[in-house]
Amino acid sequence: GFFLPLFKMAEVSEVPRQTLEALAYRSAKRTHDFFLEDHGKPVAEFEEARALKLACKVADEYAHIPTEAAKPKGPSAQVRALMGTAALALPAPLKQSPTLALTNGSPASGASAASSALVAVPKKPTAGAAAGAASAQPSTQLAVAASDSGARGALVARAPSRPKPQWHPHWKLQRVISGHQGWVRCVAVDPTNQWFATGSADRTIKIWDLASGTLKLSLTGHVSTVRGLVVSDRHPYLFSCGEDKSVKCWDLETNKVIRHYHGHLSAIYACALHPTLDILFTGGRDSTVRVWDIRTKAQVHCLTGHTNTVGSMFANSVDPQVVSGSHDSTIRLWDLAAGRSLATLTNHKKSVRALAMHPKEFTFASGSPDNIKEWYLPDGKFIQNCNGHDAIVNCLAVNTDGVMVSGADNGSLCFWDYKTGSKFQSTASIAQPGSLDSEAGVFAMAFDRSYSRLITTESDKSIKVYREDPLSTEETHPVVWQPEVLKRDRF
Repeated sequence: GFFLPLFKMAEVSEVPRQTLEALAYRSAKRTHDFFLEDHGKPVAEFEEARALKLACKVADEYAHIPTEAAKPKGPSAQVRALMGTAALALPAPLKQSPTLALTNGSPASGASAASSALVAVPKKPTAGAAAGAASAQPSTQLAVAASDSGARGALVARAPSRPKPQWHPHWKLQRVISGHQGWVRCVAVDPTNQWFATGSADRTIKIWDLASGTLKLSLTGHVSTVRGLVVSDRHPYLFSCGEDKSVKCWDLETNKVIRHYHGHLSAIYACALHPTLDILFTGGRDSTVRVWDIRTKAQVHCLTGHTNTVGSMFANSVDPQVVSGSHDSTIRLWDLAAGRSLATLTNHKKSVRALAMHPKEFTFASGSPDNIKEWYLPDGKFIQNCNGHDAIVNCLAVNTDGVMVSGADNGSLCFWDYKTGSKFQSTASIAQPGSLDSEAGVFAMAFDRSYSRLITTESDKSIKVYREDPLSTEETHPVVWQPEVLKRDRF
């Protein structure tokens, strides 16, 4: 009794017996289902879907190539209207016959007929032809050229050509401003167009007079590089962000910090202000776009979705109310009310370091080392590529005259016609004396409020101001334009 089980075994219910006929039927059914179909054989292709797919590919690849027009089988309604109200009857197209033209009621062949067109010729009836056709034929006839080459040449559809870009004056360097002790990383222009502010790696914010270029004020408070500046249009506030993970609100009446916005987990690279609401946007190395209430210092949203550093952004008064570009090579359009992404643009292949919105149109441009792209808002539809700035594009700016400027890490500046995406000027920044030749990068740029002066901040610790060359004319700087056949990239 020592090895007796400590629990009572459950009673096992008996399995119901099945007849031999049922078991045989089940086995036969399984065998039939198993061998009925060849599961390793691919599914038969749907011919209609395959034809539609091929048609779409052919149209997408060859739509821009001109095709020969079909040979006309008869006169159009416009030709009939031009030739009068008389009934015009054309014979059927001649097959394997010499070139013919009906002239004066008799056929003619040769080179003269090949060059003929649709011509109304007065009829001169002959004695033989007038007997049976005098009452049926009108007083005019069509001289029809049956030349294939002539018909095709007149009816071939013209291929789309590149539009001629608008002429813009060339830009030249007007002033070089020195004063910072480190790389100048950001710039913001006052809404009254009297001064502008720059932030630098020397941890200071300097305010300069826009007309004379003299230093008016230096603001200290950041403990690391200042990476973003924005001046409010609605309040006397200046907002700054930097690599010390801090966002500061400066009161320009007392020149002191009045608010701090805490929440970012790493360096902050960009900031933007909402045009109509008291909302501030910031983005940085923690891959988030944070939305702040200016007055309460509370974080309204933390917009997540990017997988790498957020390097650029701008704000709108309508949806999408904020657009951000990231080093994960994507651009995201955000729905501010829902706190989520409206669209993600994945056309770029490399990090998006620059965004610029057109001041008049509802479009924007994005800059990346692969190329510069233009987009429609609000859905983010692709417009065109601007190819030719073969460098790491750090910044973009667009003015009201349709001039877009891009600045790169190697100090090169390219000026573009925004509408056509053609480059009309290329220049290179000159490193200041005492700087290395490699210290020629352009980090940030902005047009002033009149869009007549361009301010750039560079790695040689200087600020450069450009303006249009008054001596530039269409004769001295003509538009370089070749109307070649246009085949735009689709993405």
